[in-house]
Amino acid sequence: MNNPPVINIDEVEFSRDIKHGDRFEAKVAAIGARLGAKKLGYNITAVAPGKRAFPYHNHHANEEMFLILEGEGTLRFGKHERKLRRGDVICCPCGGTDVAHQIVNSGASELRYLAVSTAIDTDIFQYPDSGKFGAVGGRAAGAALAAATFAGKFVAESAGVDYWDGE
Repeated sequence: MNNPPVINIDEVEFSRDIKHGDRFEAKVAAIGARLGAKKLGYNITAVAPGKRAFPYHNHHANEEMFLILEGEGTLRFGKHERKLRRGDVICCPCGGTDVAHQIVNSGASELRYLAVSTAIDTDIFQYPDSGKFGAVGGRAAGAALAAATFAGKFVAESAGVDYWDGE
């Protein structure tokens, strides 16, 4: 008989470090795959004070949910901002830039949250702050972009070409 798919959050191991410039710094503990998840991706994300884990973005296929476990933050959502604290649950549905989102650690201590998302392996994301979009395909639940069969293709929205370009 297999062990039940249960893990306590005090047992998670942070296996991925994110650092970019002076604004992005976080640790990610992927737990979905460890528990055998197939249709949802989930992890614990720990963000350093004054930092954020990921750029402001929206998805066109996958929905995300976040539960604040520790610390304080600020949610950027569309044109709005909202203070966050332990126990807050955030819904980030798929759609256009009106649902773009980012969690920023605005407190003095580490911010930790549970991140849960659907695991549709093909998605388009937009990054309104930098005016680009990206596409991914063949990505397993909870896997990094680099692990997808098609990923890392980010393009400036202003660089669009006609459907028949190059044909």
